[in-house]
Amino acid sequence: MQLGAFSISLSVKDLAQSKQFYEALGFTVFGGDMSQNYLVMKNGNALIGLFQGMFEKNMLTFNPGWDENAQTITSFDDIRTIQQHLKDNGIVPDKEADPNSTGPAHFMVTDPDGNSILIDQFV
Repeated sequence: MQLGAFSISLSVKDLAQSKQFYEALGFTVFGGDMSQNYLVMKNGNALIGLFQGMFEKNMLTFNPGWDENAQTITSFDDIRTIQQHLKDNGIVPDKEADPNSTGPAHFMVTDPDGNSILIDQFV
């Protein structure tokens, strides 16, 4: 199963302060918008999403259909296929993507230790 690009999405208290911190670690702004309270930062193949006031906990994020440069890849597992695979293996999504839809969608699951995982397809 191909989950796509991986990033960690961090819930931050002060977006400007977090941006400055991660820039000191060698990350540069790759996407997002300060005025909308989120940034995506990149260092090589490492991606970090910084989100102020959007969710409570940090979460792992996968983007089916994208590589780490947010470029569409030609061959990938659709989010609905991934969701069904997880359900077939006893993993019930916290929030489901409509199985009858096509294109962009997302769903969330929680691992056994309470970590949130967002599967978010943009294509």
